[in-house]
Amino acid sequence: MQDKAVVTKPIRSLDDAIERCQTLGMRLSRQRRYILELLWQEQEHLSAREIYDRLNRQGREIGHTSVYQNLEALSEQGVIECLERSDGRLYGHISDSHSHVNCLDSQRIIDINVELPEELIRQVEAQTGIKITEYRIDFFGVQTATAEPKQ
Repeated sequence: MQDKAVVTKPIRSLDDAIERCQTLGMRLSRQRRYILELLWQEQEHLSAREIYDRLNRQGREIGHTSVYQNLEALSEQGVIECLERSDGRLYGHISDSHSHVNCLDSQRIIDINVELPEELIRQVEAQTGIKITEYRIDFFGVQTATAEPKQ
């Protein structure tokens, strides 16, 4: 497995994801490209089954096994995100450090960037004796009647 610390450039686009695959020496098969294109097109967290179904509805024939194998390889190498949930794994297009808002009504997971105040990070470091190098926060809530979901 490639050491993720060696690769520092964040993946911000489909082209970045493809470039990362090439840099890592990963074969960029038609199926792997389909999966990356779908994740960047949809920009939401999807199960392997949802990815399989959506690709086949688009006329991009791909087998179940191929979907699972490619998702495993892409997430293992840090090209895509894999979230472990109680009801299974979800895959997303953003692989660098970010946080999530989990809507308990719709089960949607929204990617957000949250920057904690330095004072809070130093407080956590002082309490734990661990130097914080990155963090991810999971927020949970319900849709408010007046709020419009943002992407």
